[in-house]
Amino acid sequence: MSNRFKTIARFQYSTEAQIVKGRLEAEGIQVFLSDNLTIDTDPLVSHAIGGVKLKVLSKQALRAQHILESISKYSIDDEGQTMVCPNCKGQKIALFSTIKDAKSLFWFIFGVLFSSLPFYMKHKYRCELCQTEFNIK
Repeated sequence: MSNRFKTIARFQYSTEAQIVKGRLEAEGIQVFLSDNLTIDTDPLVSHAIGGVKLKVLSKQALRAQHILESISKYSIDDEGQTMVCPNCKGQKIALFSTIKDAKSLFWFIFGVLFSSLPFYMKHKYRCELCQTEFNIK
């Protein structure tokens, strides 16, 4: 039982998993990442294979869960304070990219056709509670 690994979190990208892995290892928890190399090779398969799995020893799983819960998953402002929704005052604010105008659509299509990185992308914030989209002032 003590040598078995248990999946405690899944991430879309391996960079997110690497950051959490470093935090857990700093706390003395043994961590193993699964499928990170596959997703590094082809990020588009992340949803198909269930993302990068962060695994810890079963005997350390509860402690690792507590550490994960202490890490904020939501956006913070320049002063390090949790961002607040201007509509509902909720604190579950996530950054997302959007294609809502002709310029960003053109660069998205250009990137797909020529296998290049997007040159133009609009970033906004969205409240996960009321779905309000807003920009930082």
